[in-house]
Amino acid sequence: MEEIDLKELFDFIKSKLGLLLAITFGICLLGCIYGLFLQTPMYSSYTTVILGSNESGGSNGGITQSDVALNRNLVETYAQIVKSRRVLDQVIKELKLDTSYESLSSMITVSALNNTEIIKISVNNPDGKMAKNIANVTANYFTDEIVDLYNMNNVNILDMAIESDKPYNVNVIKQVIIYFMIGFIIAAGLLFVIFYFDRTIKSVEQVEQKIKLPILGSVEVFDKGGKK
Repeated sequence: MEEIDLKELFDFIKSKLGLLLAITFGICLLGCIYGLFLQTPMYSSYTTVILGSNESGGSNGGITQSDVALNRNLVETYAQIVKSRRVLDQVIKELKLDTSYESLSSMITVSALNNTEIIKISVNNPDGKMAKNIANVTANYFTDEIVDLYNMNNVNILDMAIESDKPYNVNVIKQVIIYFMIGFIIAAGLLFVIFYFDRTIKSVEQVEQKIKLPILGSVEVFDKGGKK
């Protein structure tokens, strides 16, 4: 592999500074146009469900340590029930959604909050109001299904979803910075490739390096007016 003279590389990039900036700002501009006019804004809403004690639990009706352990073990199972066809088909029917089960399932994310007994049901949708409705209706049908499947009332809705007024995937300042960095990296990479594959001789030092002999003299180039 041919060694790269860092000084020559720096001088080359310096001489092409205009091209570097043009490519960088061009890509940044295209990215901003996409983010502002072409990118679909997505809204997120979530509801939380808490796993409590079963009615047949402790004698004083409180939550026992065994209840806590059982509920934490069931979090993953409950997460799968939330996204089951049995639940989501009812959500589609009630809200009269023009979407498939697979599409609705991809909008929903289920997670446990910080290793607790609280399940977070998040919904992403281009319509903020619809995201809220899907989250709340899903939580309602989920709690109903737990009663039918396990014959116990240990799941309750903690917080209802509220409508978000700001899209989570649109952040102008952040996107400008990201696209600027992408543009700069692409522009610098392109100039590096051009420099690396450029085999033209640009200096006396390069001639000496190629032929391994000292240069005794050089001929200046003049135009018709006698100027260099």
